[in-house]
Amino acid sequence: MTNPPAPQFAVRPEASRDSDAIRSLTTAAFDRIDEAEIVDALRASGSGIEGLSFVGVLDGEIIAHAMLSRCFVGEVLGVCLAPCSVWPDHQRTGAGTAVIEALLTEAARSGEAFAVVLGHPEYYPRFGFTPASGFGITLYVDVPDEALMAMPLAGEVPAGPLAFAPELGV
Repeated sequence: MTNPPAPQFAVRPEASRDSDAIRSLTTAAFDRIDEAEIVDALRASGSGIEGLSFVGVLDGEIIAHAMLSRCFVGEVLGVCLAPCSVWPDHQRTGAGTAVIEALLTEAARSGEAFAVVLGHPEYYPRFGFTPASGFGITLYVDVPDEALMAMPLAGEVPAGPLAFAPELGV
């Protein structure tokens, strides 16, 4: 018995026409509405970074979304991975992974030095994220060490206190 072929989806930068589809996607993807509201707030506030918000598209439908927002480690500007959304019926198909990989590749290509993420320790190491504490990054609130991760992109990861965009609520 063979497995069915994986769906073929395209990954591209977000376009202005994608706003409603991204809102629907984030609302469907998360159990709690506040996750979708974080993405909405980042997109509305300008904390997201032009050109660093990507979607996965299958048969003309947006099925995945990931974006980067600004953060600081000490005085050094970096990027933070915002919550990644995948339609529930397309989860575990590789759509989220493909969108995040494309996003991080573009961030490195555009000269972003490092990225951080506050997320699932079972998921993000596949992209190269490791515990931020290993770089000397601290956060003013207690979070599990393995959940706050960082990685170099096109530079070094600095040490110091981490400040996220206010819309992330951390």
